[in-house]
Amino acid sequence: MHRLSEEEVQRAQTIADRVINNVGRVIVGKREVIELMLVALLCEGHVLVEDVPGLGKTVMARAFARSLGCSFRRIQCTPDLLPSDITGVEIYNQTTGEFEFRPGPLMTNILLVDEINRATPRTQSALLEAMQEQQVTVDRHTLPLPRPFMVLATQNPVELEGTFPLPEAQLDRFMLRLELGYPSHEEEVAVLDRFRADSPLDTLAPVTGPDELLALQKLCRRVHVDSSVHDYLVSLVRATREHPDVKLGASPRASLHLHRAAQTFAAVRGRSYVLPDDVKALAVPTLAHRLIIRTEARLRDRGPERIIADLLSTVPVPVENP
Repeated sequence: MHRLSEEEVQRAQTIADRVINNVGRVIVGKREVIELMLVALLCEGHVLVEDVPGLGKTVMARAFARSLGCSFRRIQCTPDLLPSDITGVEIYNQTTGEFEFRPGPLMTNILLVDEINRATPRTQSALLEAMQEQQVTVDRHTLPLPRPFMVLATQNPVELEGTFPLPEAQLDRFMLRLELGYPSHEEEVAVLDRFRADSPLDTLAPVTGPDELLALQKLCRRVHVDSSVHDYLVSLVRATREHPDVKLGASPRASLHLHRAAQTFAAVRGRSYVLPDDVKALAVPTLAHRLIIRTEARLRDRGPERIIADLLSTVPVPVENP
């Protein structure tokens, strides 16, 4: 595999900056979150945004899709939502005397699944095939999904009444879990100024397109990862399985997601190679939601983020050879 040229690295960084800055015209002060969403898209991964209502999750998803020039659909999850409401359904056409497949909102580039934990497990599982294999099967039909394809799911971590927690198998299919957090005083003032009249989302124009994004996906796979960084990444993931406070550690899929995310993270930052710092920066959003912590550890306020922070300080970091 050929190493990336300086021109290719510059092109990747330029496209990433255009997208991030364009979304930043609508969303104030969340550059790192937007950057990680783009990283997940370029890795053909999916994102779970976990935070309280009112922080702009839906607006950010719309601005993100519009900046990419991609199609966008939104699903509002409720307990009565059916799998066919997501995937589509076959309808009998009396004129032709045949069944016709009516695709659901899943047939899009960017799919926002709002409050995913309010859907029943049966409906949640309708997303599994799409997230893993980028296709959907309904009755006799197996249809490929549009490319690029990305699921942006949201859930409220505080209000748990009437919800259905995501099973480990579904959480493991999300490449990244992100939190927006409350804005600072200055950022909240900027939000009021920006949305004083019309929403900037109404006039937001795309700055790239699906074809350019697909080419960029292939380019990011060619970012160089040294064998020492490979070993460091695997050692970090394996350490989650051996930690005494962890009941279930990160899977090999987590290693693959962390590897691809580090490659893309390096590319959008203008480098043709991965640094151990890239792995460190992505460790919490990639691994934390996959860990099941023992009850006694939770009672001692030992959450997954703290455990990963401990591992980052103990797992030996490779040192560049002189």
